[in-house]
Amino acid sequence: MKQILFVCLGNICRSPLAEGLFIHHVEQNGLGARVSGDSAGTSDWHVGEPPHPGSVRAAEKLGVSLAGQRCRQVMADDFCRFDVILGMDGNNVANLKAMRPALPVAGKAEIALFMDYAGLGRRDVPDPWGKGAAAYDSVGGMIREATPLIVARLLA
Repeated sequence: MKQILFVCLGNICRSPLAEGLFIHHVEQNGLGARVSGDSAGTSDWHVGEPPHPGSVRAAEKLGVSLAGQRCRQVMADDFCRFDVILGMDGNNVANLKAMRPALPVAGKAEIALFMDYAGLGRRDVPDPWGKGAAAYDSVGGMIREATPLIVARLLA
């Protein structure tokens, strides 16, 4: 089974949306035995909290529930447990590379930029925190567009 981890700064806005939309897509297409997804943040600011209400609302508009998700921080064993770790922006990717344990236990995870991994170019998924409902909807749309492409790449 391929395992993927979606990462943003606090695991409160973008990465919970990515996890929710990914899991929804996987379940809708009967792929749950082949791929799984999770999310985390590079910071510990929101550990244990549910996703931001803006992300919850944006997901609901797309027919997806984020119920049951709780924010967590990236841990050293994530680099061994996951096949792919996708940062939502360039800063997340740089932080992930800095957090990766030193060799020989660096792990198997490929670290990449979310939109680039989807084949949609080297661009960030912008942080919607504090920017209103339209920003969350825009991020949800970007993630929804990229999700089937990411699933296809994982299964290739």
